[in-house]
Amino acid sequence: MSKKKSNGPFVYSTDPNFQFQDEHEEAETLPPSAQKLRIQLETKHRGGKTASVIKGFVGTQADLESLAKKLKSYCGTGGSAKDGEIIIQGDHRDKILQWLQQQGYTNTKKSGG
Repeated sequence: MSKKKSNGPFVYSTDPNFQFQDEHEEAETLPPSAQKLRIQLETKHRGGKTASVIKGFVGTQADLESLAKKLKSYCGTGGSAKDGEIIIQGDHRDKILQWLQQQGYTNTKKSGG
């Protein structure tokens, strides 16, 4: 049995030219100087382990994953990119901030925790 694509609560339309529009269109990736990134330290929901979380990235999922891969490689640790956030294992806020500023992400700050 195959699953059909769900189109929300719509069942029937009397308009012969009606077409569903994708609501989840990804925004174009902003240039590094226009990104407003925030680096936070979190321990919640991680079994007591610390993680550096980069929030505020505006762009496609592919670009988010590419940036996450570069950061993980630079920090020499694991992590992931999901829900518009980059999660790097461990407290690497200073290292991440330095690398992002070298790459042109000038509007980046450490915040919270």
